[in-house]
Amino acid sequence: MAISSALWSFALVVGLLTLTPGLDTALILRTSALGRRKRAWGVVLGIQTGTLVWGAFTSLGVTALLTASHLAYTTLRWIGAAYLIWMGLRMLRDTFRGLPAADTDDSVLAAGEDLVSAGWRQGTLTNLLNPKMGAFYVAVLPQFIPAGTSHFTMGLLLTTVHILVGLLWSAVLIGFARVLHGWLRKPQARRLLDRITGTVIGIFGIRLAVSN
Repeated sequence: MAISSALWSFALVVGLLTLTPGLDTALILRTSALGRRKRAWGVVLGIQTGTLVWGAFTSLGVTALLTASHLAYTTLRWIGAAYLIWMGLRMLRDTFRGLPAADTDDSVLAAGEDLVSAGWRQGTLTNLLNPKMGAFYVAVLPQFIPAGTSHFTMGLLLTTVHILVGLLWSAVLIGFARVLHGWLRKPQARRLLDRITGTVIGIFGIRLAVSN
């Protein structure tokens, strides 16, 4: 397989994966729709930071050790599930208590503060605490590395393609979320958005907990 062919084929695979609605989509849309554009981009950069780490570790063979170790994989899976469930429950709790839309990380920043750093931390944690990302890279990445090329260099190149696709799609999501911003000025609309997003995040956490 030629390098260019490998890159385009991998771009198609990760493009379809990126377009599939999931946890990342929910976090980016919710944060951006609430008017926190800097924080939304922080979430995006955090998610892509996690992708880079998984890609680099896979290229070095580290994630193969994670997926091969049942204890390590299960431990990370439970930590990730607990984090997502806590995030979802906190978001739901605040809507029923009539509190402002919560920042769903462990910082002490005031709710509503629009900081790239807070979003980056949230996006990075969400991505790195999902062992299925590591499993995906271990299963898929080696198939697109042509024979005779540097495993590490080509792995990083493929990961860069994934990151670029993710950034492009995130820009579309953030642009679309701006349309919702006017409607979300209403407290009832903000509560509805947080209840939907909190439920989605909680479901992802439960699915991660019960998956093998």
